[in-house]
Amino acid sequence: MQLSRLLFFTALVATPLALLGTAWLFLYPLFNRACNFPEPPTGVAPFRLLALGDPQLEGDSSLPKPGAPIFPSLQYLVNDTRNAGSWPRRWYFVKEAGRKVPKDLLRYLEGHRKRIDLWGNDYYLGHIVRTLRWWTQPSHVAVLGDLLGSQWIKDEEFEKRTRRYWDIVMSGMEKVPESVMLGEGAEGEKRWGGTLEVLGNDKTWGNRVINIAGNHDIGYAGDIDEKRIERFERAFGRVNWDIVFTLPDEYRNASRTDAGATDRENSPVYMEDPPALRLVILNSMNLDTPAYVDSLQRESYEFMNHVISTSRSVNDKTHATILLTHIPFYKEAGICVDSPLFTFFEGGSGVKEQNMLSDYASKIMLEGIFGLSSSNEADGKGFGRRGIVLNGHDHEGCDVLHYITQSGVESQCPEDINVADIHMPEVISNASDLVSTANGTEETDAANSTIPEAEPPSEPEPPKWQALRFPPLPYKTTQGGECVALDSIPRIREITVRSMMGDFAGYAGFLSAWFDPALGEKGEWKLEFSTCGMGTQHWWWAVYVTDLILVVAIFGAVVARCVEGMSSDVEGSTRSRRRVPGPREKALRVAVQKKSVS
Repeated sequence: MQLSRLLFFTALVATPLALLGTAWLFLYPLFNRACNFPEPPTGVAPFRLLALGDPQLEGDSSLPKPGAPIFPSLQYLVNDTRNAGSWPRRWYFVKEAGRKVPKDLLRYLEGHRKRIDLWGNDYYLGHIVRTLRWWTQPSHVAVLGDLLGSQWIKDEEFEKRTRRYWDIVMSGMEKVPESVMLGEGAEGEKRWGGTLEVLGNDKTWGNRVINIAGNHDIGYAGDIDEKRIERFERAFGRVNWDIVFTLPDEYRNASRTDAGATDRENSPVYMEDPPALRLVILNSMNLDTPAYVDSLQRESYEFMNHVISTSRSVNDKTHATILLTHIPFYKEAGICVDSPLFTFFEGGSGVKEQNMLSDYASKIMLEGIFGLSSSNEADGKGFGRRGIVLNGHDHEGCDVLHYITQSGVESQCPEDINVADIHMPEVISNASDLVSTANGTEETDAANSTIPEAEPPSEPEPPKWQALRFPPLPYKTTQGGECVALDSIPRIREITVRSMMGDFAGYAGFLSAWFDPALGEKGEWKLEFSTCGMGTQHWWWAVYVTDLILVVAIFGAVVARCVEGMSSDVEGSTRSRRRVPGPREKALRVAVQKKSVS
């Protein structure tokens, strides 16, 4: 078979695969309804946040060291054999080197494969960002920490990964300007932001990236220092800041018209305090102790105090808070993929690693930033501010509802509900409560021989924060067997966005926020979330490799066909010049020769 025909056949087979694969790669949000922002009943949500988690750009730490020998097993072979002293020893060195050469070759090839993999990973992540921005038209974009793959890298490598992040992954985008993150304030006063903008007036927000600091960017509490904070803020933006967006007049007017405007909504109070949405970007990496640099930890807590002190009253439901941070809140084991984990540097000098915040730090944010409370006598009856929490860190992702019961509040469960049909929380035993079978008999005898004294009734424990997967059942039972209606107790939703890395199928989150004047007394914000993934990086590679095969096959087939045509023309002309004489020509030549002889 001619080479051109083989290549044309290859192109014919690859064409439908390439067309289908390429169409899917660039249109995948069209085929998945979850790859879009939830929409209000009418129109488009004014606030649409594209949330991306943990891209973790790797670099030289996963590549062979520059200048390292390709075959280290042969590096000292000449000197070893020269100084061996005997032929058996020389032969031993040669055999050992020969045995290690294949491993060196595989390591060398793996280094080049990893280099290509890093190059492809950057464009895979960039493709997700560009495609989703093009299809969904977000009003804001945020990356929820771990922009880079290691906090231990040197400044030179940090700059290289920063350029890759902005030039490839976030091509055409920029960080939030310093003037927005700092806001206005008096000379010498600590400024955290607090900028006030009308939502949608500044169209450049669609080209900005809100970057949140993660452990692979600046470290955990036990190794964060001023230098890491400074280089992160120089490249990606402040680690602690906030901004308030007020609802545009057209949305307010349309909302009042749709809901039927009342005198209360047109009152001066309503007009002076328009519905507002607050974005809080918080560095949660050093909220737990011990911290390596106490002053940096104090800054994070001072920023939280700023957020709390400048927030509207918890009684004002026209205000909502969106908290963007990296480390998830505390949850019991089994609710999400990651379980509570804390490790510390030797000597207790600081937090070395953690999967979640401590229950103490989580409680501070739930009750401080959002104003939630277990007391029904607190402002707003303990229901706090409207809001939602978005974070990363757990690459598998998780969607939970945090809630707390209120003592002395009458249950809102229906009277005819069967408590036995409601999910009962699992009882987690302490290690000290477990009894080994080997000592079971002895402990039973000891218990029978000792009659315990009656203990006075203890006071009931105060309510604690709990979490369960979202969406939950409408009712929940406590350990005491009491029924609780989840919509009648303080609660807030926390979403850990699944990682956008290829191994986790390139996920992204879509958060929509719109103001519904029909809710509550003056209206409330509705916050809805959706998420989807593109697929693992292998699909991205498969599509582009198929496209490459198609292009090479078509180009090669055309070139081969031209070469084959030229070869056939040359061969034809050669044959015409060197044509073999036929039988009649041979007979005529013989006759002429005989006649000339005679």
